[in-house]
Amino acid sequence: MKAVVIREFGAPSVMQVEDLPDPSPGAGQVLIRVSAAGVNPVDTYIRSGVYARKPALPHTPGMDIGGTIEAVGSGVTRLKPGDRVYAFLVNGGYAQLALVEEWQVRMLPSATSFAQGAAIGVPYATAWIALFRRAAARPGETVLIHGASGGVGLATVQMARAHGMHVIGTAGTEEGLAAVRAAGAHVAINHRTSGYADQVPTLAGSSGLNVVIEMLANVNLDRDLDLIAARGRVVIVGNRGRVEIDPRKTMAKDASIAGVMLFNATRDELNEAHSAIVGGLESGALKPVIGKELALSDAPQAHEAVMQPGALGKIVLKPA
Repeated sequence: MKAVVIREFGAPSVMQVEDLPDPSPGAGQVLIRVSAAGVNPVDTYIRSGVYARKPALPHTPGMDIGGTIEAVGSGVTRLKPGDRVYAFLVNGGYAQLALVEEWQVRMLPSATSFAQGAAIGVPYATAWIALFRRAAARPGETVLIHGASGGVGLATVQMARAHGMHVIGTAGTEEGLAAVRAAGAHVAINHRTSGYADQVPTLAGSSGLNVVIEMLANVNLDRDLDLIAARGRVVIVGNRGRVEIDPRKTMAKDASIAGVMLFNATRDELNEAHSAIVGGLESGALKPVIGKELALSDAPQAHEAVMQPGALGKIVLKPA
């Protein structure tokens, strides 16, 4: 099979397509023929060697895939060859074949494409845990998704809207604002516009801003604490540097700040999240947005693109 291989940590150029032996499933494992592999910012951190968890080299990146089951190992009864599936927290998704544990695999609803399947794992599970576990967001509350046009942002918009919340999303381009509105935001505002945050209290209404899901905490966190209402919750999904805040802002409002890293989720949390996600896909409330589809050999380009501002949905690689 062909796969992207990293033999040293570094710039995107360290990723090269190589021929590797086809894997075989062991007990409790499933072999998936990959039709699409999602590209996540965390993939770039791992590739560069700056992530807290460094894989052994050589390494094939990629945690999210959509495809068809090729073979199953002994003890696997829930899945069979030919099933359309997506898989999450995969080790080695940028390849024509990927070996995963049975618990990491879910059936794809018939209306969900393989590319959309590759956009589910990290973005939608992160959004679900941030919104419902860390923020404990409830119907009727007002949620600001700060940086809503990327994969996690659009997933959060869809989930919040589907659960009866008043949704405000920000983006930095007209295309991004259109995508945020299409995902279900009641209001979309341009965070590149001077004074944009001054609009939030009025847009939040009488109850104020209850929850912020934050994609760039090093830029926005202190401002988020100004905007949040009493007993508000800020959940940090993304950050690219240090930030100085005034802790008195949290004290004055009984506000809280929490962080999310998907690797910290328990299996029970992941199972609960993906059960809800599949239900949302089946009902049509959740619909992953694909921003760009590239060939496996374009993995370096994909890693550069996923870190650029103004992302519109998910970038996926097509191994075929």
